[in-house]
Amino acid sequence: MINDTADRGGSFDRVAHPMRFRKALAIWCITMLAVGGTASFGHGLYIHAKAQLAQLLLLAAWDRARSSGAVIRPWPWADTHPVARLTAPAHGVDVLVLAGASGRTLAFGPGHLDGSAQPGDPGNAVITAHRDTHFRFLKDTAKGDELQVERADGSLRQFRIRESFVADYRELRLPRDTAVPTLTLVTCYPFDALGPGGSLRYVVVAEAE
Repeated sequence: MINDTADRGGSFDRVAHPMRFRKALAIWCITMLAVGGTASFGHGLYIHAKAQLAQLLLLAAWDRARSSGAVIRPWPWADTHPVARLTAPAHGVDVLVLAGASGRTLAFGPGHLDGSAQPGDPGNAVITAHRDTHFRFLKDTAKGDELQVERADGSLRQFRIRESFVADYRELRLPRDTAVPTLTLVTCYPFDALGPGGSLRYVVVAEAE
């Protein structure tokens, strides 16, 4: 009987120890997930707050630029500044267009491609932005939709979308000079791609009325 009890006790221990280990492991995993989730949530709040602050500073810089006519940087170390305001009334879009099209610039708003015409000027103004943020609305635009450009001098120009198409950026050729002031809006394609990159671009061309 003693031997039998010992055997049964030993068997119980061999079962209980793995169970306790799995329970402890589960608790540790849940704790780590909670910590990681809290950190991610906090990081997300930081990014959101940073983006909101940037927009406030950009709007302030735009207001000062309109009143003074000078180039106003939104913060002292910024390597860009607002050059125009782009709206799409049918889509509830109102964004500031920034000078340059670097990755840093596109994190804050659409970027005006260096060397292309200034928005609203004669020629072709090329503006690019990310497909999942500022230019996400392009997937819902159609021929005939209205776009508006406000310039730093306060003037307002109306545009109508003439065409939209998809092209490989390696083969995309955009004219510098056009018969009428033109806006060419460019973003990555497809809009629902899981990862960044890719060679396709969605292009929307609008002409001044």
